[in-house]
Amino acid sequence: MQQVLIPWKEEHGQIIFEYDIPRLGKRIDVVLLLRGLIFCLEFKVGKQDDFQADIEQVMDYALDLKNFHLFSHNRTIVPILIPTKFKTFTTEFRPSVYHDDIYNPMISGEEHLQELIMKVLEHSKAYIDEEPIENWLISPYAPTPTIIEAARTLYENHSVEEITRHEADKVSTDTTINYILQVIQQSKEKNSKSICFVTGVPGAGKTLVGLDVAIKQTYKDGEFDKENGAVYLSGNGPLVAVLTEALARDNQCKCSQRGEKKNLSDSRREVSEFIQIIHRYRDNMLAKIKNPVENGELEIDPEKAVKLQKTGYGEVEHVAIFDEAQRSWTHKRIADYLKRGGTYGNKLKVPNFPMSEAEFLIWSLDQREDWAVIICLVGGGQEINTGEAGITEWIKALNNRFKHWNVYISNKLTDPEYAEGRVNELLKENKKVSFSDSLHLAVSLRSFRAETLSAFIHSLLSFAPDAQSLYQDVRNKKYPIILTRDMEKARQWLRKKARGTQQTGVLVTKVAARFKPLAVNILAQGDENAVHWFLEDKTDIRSSNYLEDAATEIQVQGLELDFACVLWDADMRCENGQWTYYKFNGKNKWIPERNVESQKYMLNAYRVLLTRARQGIIICVPFGNSNKTPEGFNEDPTRLPAFYDGTYKYLKSLGIEEI
Repeated sequence: MQQVLIPWKEEHGQIIFEYDIPRLGKRIDVVLLLRGLIFCLEFKVGKQDDFQADIEQVMDYALDLKNFHLFSHNRTIVPILIPTKFKTFTTEFRPSVYHDDIYNPMISGEEHLQELIMKVLEHSKAYIDEEPIENWLISPYAPTPTIIEAARTLYENHSVEEITRHEADKVSTDTTINYILQVIQQSKEKNSKSICFVTGVPGAGKTLVGLDVAIKQTYKDGEFDKENGAVYLSGNGPLVAVLTEALARDNQCKCSQRGEKKNLSDSRREVSEFIQIIHRYRDNMLAKIKNPVENGELEIDPEKAVKLQKTGYGEVEHVAIFDEAQRSWTHKRIADYLKRGGTYGNKLKVPNFPMSEAEFLIWSLDQREDWAVIICLVGGGQEINTGEAGITEWIKALNNRFKHWNVYISNKLTDPEYAEGRVNELLKENKKVSFSDSLHLAVSLRSFRAETLSAFIHSLLSFAPDAQSLYQDVRNKKYPIILTRDMEKARQWLRKKARGTQQTGVLVTKVAARFKPLAVNILAQGDENAVHWFLEDKTDIRSSNYLEDAATEIQVQGLELDFACVLWDADMRCENGQWTYYKFNGKNKWIPERNVESQKYMLNAYRVLLTRARQGIIICVPFGNSNKTPEGFNEDPTRLPAFYDGTYKYLKSLGIEEI
């Protein structure tokens, strides 16, 4: 670089080596600030070819600076890849088609780098701000990592607010975490039992809060603390599988870089200490009870468990964090499931099981004779499966059986999305309740471009009169929401939008049925499929980026993409200013869905899908098939245009831009 920069040695510029991108764990080889331009230089020493992954890497650096580094927002950024043995260099300079002042990535070998920088400066005269960039190194930096990136960084002992967007007047993740840790400490000191209910808008960081508490409790000063540890539990199998695999791969990679030998299976086992699927956790306690259950009362079987002096039969952690607690099962669902014999772990049959899942989980921690804390992370309006109880079952259990538990509750839990707005009524006789603003996360971290996105989606789905104005607000904040009727156009839009390693994907509801004519396959169930869909790169056909396999709300809840296509089927149709619901019979027709609970789950499925994208969504409402057979019959009566046109017209009426 000393040789390369000789022509500009008298100018006011800056060169920064090994620039750490704050909080994202990335490092740029060289940043050059020259004549108001920001050059991102990534060297590949000894290489003589350019590879897609390397180009994506340097492009990612440019995007991170543009999106999150305050003093880079209004500057032109020039990403250059330097395979040092490369024999030529880029001669065509194209400013970004995205109007964000990022050049398309350039390539140069070591010997042509000076010439390339000269030509860029010549080409960029119209864009150059000759004023030097002051204080660039100490610029405020506000990244919003994906849940996977954030979990990796948390695992390395950072706090949530260190790695997420920090607007002190709005973002309250650390306030919430500190409140919970205080409740845990008080419960330990007073030998008491406590439960916290944390609410938040979609994408507000509930999962991050849960993971952070689990890690802080489990790793004290970097040391594993089994005695006082916490466990993060989710009924969301794909989320647990994707996070576990991402952290395990990252852990193994970092050990390898340090020269330590570590098998991937060992890394997975270590991560699984504090991230677990809730059903396996539950079944572990089920294996300890007297079976069959007598007189409707659960008891520990002393022949199956050891009673310890301090903790009693507490074979569970002191602290259990239940993500998506609203998805715990009703009494009927878990009783039917256990009557047949579970599908996890021990495949145990328990006839006449007397509790809902929420009640049993509280009962399990109540078996500790010292202290225990439960943290319930609650999403409003996100129950998406038959038999999900919502938050009501937790409150009923506390009122009826666990009156000695202290209850700390978000003041937003009284809103209509939670327990049908009956929380106050359900808790009015409970004397151990404390309400706190600190247990509500009000700001979406997922979509750093549009914090009104979740409000707009809520209004869209409820036909609220403010939907149009909210859409304009989202659009003004440069979060694109696009409408199309052509799946190929949707694919083109996604491919055009995503740069670097930004992730795209197609999303459908689990009830969706008629997408084969559009060359879309619904991703098969199984956590391993979700792991590949989320974690493999663009060279792997199992990756979401191939836009061939569409994931459902079950597979993506709690996770996210950068850009997503929500493919709208005939399962939920706008007819006469309201939603009507249908299920496909698997053969030849759609059948009206009359069950009110199932309708709620179907509406919530679209709520989940429409809030998965960090940087933009395209909604594809297909045309359907209007063709007739030679005899005059509909060619495909399962995809009539009338099934889709009402939804399209409604979305169009909100002002959503169409391509």
